[in-house]
This record gives sequence, structure tokens and C-alpha cells, in this order.
Amino acid sequence: MIGTVLNVAGVVVGSVAGLAGRQGLGAGRESYFKVIIGVFTVWYGLRLTWVSVHGSFYSVSKQMVITLMAMSLGRLLGRLMGLQNFSNRLGRFAKERISSARPDDPQRIGNGFSTAGVLFCAAPLGILGAVQDGLSDYWYPLAIKGVMDGLAAMGFVTMFGSGVILSTLPLLAFQGTITLLVLRFARPWLELHSLIDPINAVGGLLVFSVALVILQLKKLELADYLPSLAVAPAIAWFWG
Repeated sequence: MIGTVLNVAGVVVGSVAGLAGRQGLGAGRESYFKVIIGVFTVWYGLRLTWVSVHGSFYSVSKQMVITLMAMSLGRLLGRLMGLQNFSNRLGRFAKERISSARPDDPQRIGNGFSTAGVLFCAAPLGILGAVQDGLSDYWYPLAIKGVMDGLAAMGFVTMFGSGVILSTLPLLAFQGTITLLVLRFARPWLELHSLIDPINAVGGLLVFSVALVILQLKKLELADYLPSLAVAPAIAWFWG
């Protein structure tokens, strides 16, 4: 759970900095940090895919076909399940709470808890990172998310106060539960049947896709691709 702990720490540090009166990043610095975070996300995403694809030319080609098939079928499943639509509804809920936030609101702390909790837990990178943390101890995606969440928390505390810090509780419970379930139940079976690499190959490309969104190069419906993580080992299993 290193990744989840780092994510929670990022939110706490950002919240404390905001409560201490530290100003958020200006437009210039925000753009600069986006580029840095985007570059690290590209690196860690492609690195995960690179180390997961190996063997002869035929073997590599086969693994890449499985990866692309998994992402295509996973996206179709995600659309049928309405994952991105659900994520968008949560985003609209949070946006409405943020736009209506007032310093004198008696429910300010509670609204901060629910709003920040929804935003931090519903991010596709959080689910993806928690799976990778439990599957391969690859905590870097959640570390990147921790930086982004920390920067967001600095702004949220000016609107909602200390309720933003409390949002780390559902964040820890949600991502930590995913990581522990994957570690305890999925990982042993996947290792036994040599099916971890297909998931990591897909996961790396999804992390790379997050970078495209951060850098505002392409708008992707990332939540719809999450079922790809389950489709990849299924295809590899049937292919043999």
C-alpha cells in the first residue's frame, strides 16, 4: 500500500499548506507543473508496458495484439456499464458543490469531506494505480496522483476548510481495499498462471493515456477503459 500512503500524504501536505495560508500555484507555475507531472506519467506508463512485453519477435507481437484487443474490448464493456457516464456525474456533483461553497456555510466541513472524497476516489488513475500497487508493487502512478491531489487540496481548503483533510479517510479505505484485495486474492492466482504481464502491459498504456489528458493533448474517456485490466488476462488465458 505504498502508493495509497503516498497519495494520502500528498493530500495531507497540500491541505496543511493551504490551511497555513500558502497560496495556490499561479497560471505559469501550474502549467509548468503540469508538464513535469505529464512527463513523469509518460515515463512510468511506457516503462511498465516495456518491462511487461518480452521474448521473441513473435511473442512480443502476440502480447501487443492481446494488449490492443483487451483495450478495445475493455472500452466496449466500460461503455456498456456506463463507467465514464457515472464518473462524469460524480464530477458534476463535485463541481456544483465547489461553485456553491461559502465561507459561512454551517455545512462547510461536511461538504468539503464529501466533495474532496468524491474527486479523489473517483479518479480512474486511483483505481488503476491501486490495482498496479497490489499486482506488481508499482506505486509510481499513485505517487503522481498524490502530487496532483495535493495541489488540488491546497485550493479546496480555502473553500471547505479542514473537511478536505478528512477526505483522506475514504481515500485510504477505497484505494487500500482495492490494493489489498488484489494482493491477497488476484495476485497469487495470476502469478501461478503467468498472467500478470498482460495486465501490466495494459495498465502501462492506460497510465500513458492519463498523461495525454494531463498535458491536454487528447481527451479520453479513461473510466471506460478500466475493464481492460480484467479482459487482458482473460484473452491471454484463452490464447494460451
